[in-house]
Amino acid sequence: MAESMPLKNPRRMSVNGLSKAHYKPPWAHMSIIGVAGASGSGKTSLAIEIVKTLDLPWVIILSIVGIPGAEPTQSLLTKNKDSFYNSLTPEENRLAHANEFDLDSPQSIDFDLLYQCLKDLKQGKRTDIPVYSFEKHQRLDKTISLYSPHVIVLEGILSLNDPRILDMLDLKVFMEADADVCLSRRIVRDVRERGRTIEGTIKQWFSSVKPAFTKYVEPQREVADLIVPRGMMNKMAITMIVGQTRQILKEKSLEHRAELERLGKEVEDQPISEGVILLEGTPQIKAILTLLRNPVTISNEFTFYTDRLTALLVEKALDCHNFLANTITTAQKNEYHGLKSAGTISAVVVLRGGGCMETGLKRSIPDCLTGRLLIQTNYRTGEPELHYLKLFPDIESHETVLLLDPQMSSGGAALMAVKVLVDHGVAEKRIVFVTFMAGKRGVNRLTSVFPDIKVVAAEIADDFERRWVEDRYFGC
Repeated sequence: MAESMPLKNPRRMSVNGLSKAHYKPPWAHMSIIGVAGASGSGKTSLAIEIVKTLDLPWVIILSIVGIPGAEPTQSLLTKNKDSFYNSLTPEENRLAHANEFDLDSPQSIDFDLLYQCLKDLKQGKRTDIPVYSFEKHQRLDKTISLYSPHVIVLEGILSLNDPRILDMLDLKVFMEADADVCLSRRIVRDVRERGRTIEGTIKQWFSSVKPAFTKYVEPQREVADLIVPRGMMNKMAITMIVGQTRQILKEKSLEHRAELERLGKEVEDQPISEGVILLEGTPQIKAILTLLRNPVTISNEFTFYTDRLTALLVEKALDCHNFLANTITTAQKNEYHGLKSAGTISAVVVLRGGGCMETGLKRSIPDCLTGRLLIQTNYRTGEPELHYLKLFPDIESHETVLLLDPQMSSGGAALMAVKVLVDHGVAEKRIVFVTFMAGKRGVNRLTSVFPDIKVVAAEIADDFERRWVEDRYFGC
């Protein structure tokens, strides 16, 4: 009888002959709460209340038809002021300015683009959200880059209209309000924020808004999980929606922590990857590490040797950079066959610890482009959380990207940081993670998920104390 084949690990895949472990950040499989209802029914106010109550950077509002003049919340990247209206033809634009074009029917909204943007965010990717000008009735050339929300509140009169988007929603809400109240709110909004007249707004209400409500908006009540009458006065409904959102976030957090724990156990006994490069254990390096560990080292010495060690690590990391053959003519008219950089070298600092490595970085690469990531460990749960990012728009074209963080223990923050770069188009093989000290478990976690990256460290340890470098460097 033939010997049975071993079962493949579903959490691992082979890429270029390398076995890769699976890792899913907390913003993958993003949750969406859809809020629909008549124009002026209080959808935006409800969305703002949800985000305001939760007060978290990864719960944001995405408006199908924009929130003109309002800045209700801030995502990880920018304030939301988005729109998925289709740009109008010259004739449609003329009719719109005369308040004779129907902007409330499904045909006026680019649902294909909305679906693609939400699909990308669901998969943990970055996406570009269009910006629409109500004054010009055109989509502008600029876009807003959006990345890593855990929960999106999708609000718009037709949020529950498209079947593809309906299938993505985790909670479907329909706002009900008296028609007279809706009309009065619409008049105030259009006159104050869209530069329209009272007469034009009323004309549009009866010619297109009200008929569209009857034909397209009201039928969405049938698919809603929750119908909210009386708008913002309905405190019980708001409490229910906020409670459901908190539950979604709690489940995501638990799932992410379980993912990290599972990954840690998988790699516990694995050997260190060949992609991990250590500084040679010379007496100089040993002495510097001793000074940095010693709690009685005076502040000036600690800062000096932190910068010194960073410079040594960055110089070692530059050995991972690609260089091209380059022949020059010297001052003595001799040909010299040397090398030149194959492309841009940039760095991304993992705040706030990575901030202590910038001086040493600049000593080695004075003109180095530097981005920022703020990843903080939640001390209550032990889970790393992405709070902020600022990267160069063309970072995917950089030849080498250095990722700077002075310490890597469990590898949770490092995994998250590398995933952010990969999601922004940076190839794994172009990423070099630079750190003073790395825990063996953390290194194995990182290189099992991203086997093509390089890790440059001064020392590998089985375990070590809580993060001390930034505390000493920044005087905490």
